[in-house]
Amino acid sequence: MRTPTHLCLLVMLTFAMIGVPVPAQSAENPNIVIILVDDMGYGDPRCYNPESKIDMPNFDRIAREGMRFTDAHAPGALCHPSRYGLLTGRYPFRAPVEKWRTQPVIAEGEETIASLLRKQGYQTAMVGKWHLGFAENGYDQRLPGGPIDRGFDSFFGIRASTDIPPYFYIRGDRAVMPPTDTISANNTDGWSAIQGAFWREGGIAPDLKLEEVLPRFASEAVEVIRNRNQEKPLMLYLALPAPHTPWLPSPEFAGKSKAGLYGDFAMMVDAEIGKVLGALQDAGMADDTLLIITSDNGPVWYDADVARLGHDSSGGLRGMKADAWECGHRMPFLVRWPEQVKAGAVTDRTICFTDLMATIAAITGAKLEHAAGPDSFDFSNVLLGSQPEDDVRPPLVIPAGQGIFSIRSGDWKFINGLGSGGFSEPRRIDPQPGGATGQLYNLKQDLAESQNLFLSHPDIVSRLEAELQAIRNQGRTRPVTDLSQ
Repeated sequence: MRTPTHLCLLVMLTFAMIGVPVPAQSAENPNIVIILVDDMGYGDPRCYNPESKIDMPNFDRIAREGMRFTDAHAPGALCHPSRYGLLTGRYPFRAPVEKWRTQPVIAEGEETIASLLRKQGYQTAMVGKWHLGFAENGYDQRLPGGPIDRGFDSFFGIRASTDIPPYFYIRGDRAVMPPTDTISANNTDGWSAIQGAFWREGGIAPDLKLEEVLPRFASEAVEVIRNRNQEKPLMLYLALPAPHTPWLPSPEFAGKSKAGLYGDFAMMVDAEIGKVLGALQDAGMADDTLLIITSDNGPVWYDADVARLGHDSSGGLRGMKADAWECGHRMPFLVRWPEQVKAGAVTDRTICFTDLMATIAAITGAKLEHAAGPDSFDFSNVLLGSQPEDDVRPPLVIPAGQGIFSIRSGDWKFINGLGSGGFSEPRRIDPQPGGATGQLYNLKQDLAESQNLFLSHPDIVSRLEAELQAIRNQGRTRPVTDLSQ
């Protein structure tokens, strides 16, 4: 087994705290598999919401076999900001994430989890949805600036979501087939304009069928596992494009959930993840793999859907995808690492996807350079069950839309505007004379964000407003004196 022993990792963490250089572990490192699903709610898996109407046995099994985080956050409430933060350890508001349609979001030379691990001797592979841009110059040409140029040895996937054209597969840095055909737009009766089997009109490659994309990615991930270089530990990033729209469950799952088309598709997502977990087991890798499963942002699920179907995809949180409210970015987050992470463990430690880089660096003994992971904080001690009481993550800043940001510091959350900033109405509210100009919630007492305490705690508002502005103005939050540099 390549997995480091519990004692070995504790010694490494102790060395890091007292400034002793930590040697690379190479041959002792675990395989690392990160599975990122798309637009899944905190309340979809039963391990987070016992009242869920969706059967997701693989999510629930990983929760039983590993650690469940109850306060894990995407670094953005939309697809591309979230993915940027996960891969780079940098807050997405520090990068031109909105330019993903025409240019790479991750700058050339910017450290990613993949490039960090490749230097540690890992085989690095990505399968699935990129959504971080290429330097596009025609789909019959090379697509620079994608996964292959940002640390991954191999890539098979798509440029963005399966409702955003053009639709075509990419292997390495080239289209498998250019999007020379055309597909008409589609919507589903009984759902909103951005739910159901929704996709936009545009170009599509002759070899791509939208209903086949999800199972195709699971099959490709299985092949990566089966055909891996057994002389190296494997890092696999599997970015599934579901249950994001279009909701296209196969006949095997149609009508099987009690949460409509969405629930059926979420069941299918869980089953496809099960195939990947089975491949790890068959390859003898399950006990030697650090496995992380999470979602990029919240669901598109309205109050009317809850009332009609009795399924609360938010799990009691406020809002949905894109919102500054908790459902926009508080995610299911599961970690399994046999013999290292205690089975059935639950933690309320606040973490962000940006923290994966520093955590993985600590686990693998990688040197985190000054410019790398500027908003990344190591939580490996939480995984090992040795978190000191005073080990609290510094304030977390998350962008929504409408120019709205939230900052989380301990139990307090401040939002610098009124409204959701996202998909929920009202998106933006103009302040009234003498009224609140922002939102303040004590999440320990009011996780549903039902009572705005902005006017009753002006001192906390002032402190968080100043911290938010400072973090936005600074280029980093990880201290320059961080000993992992």
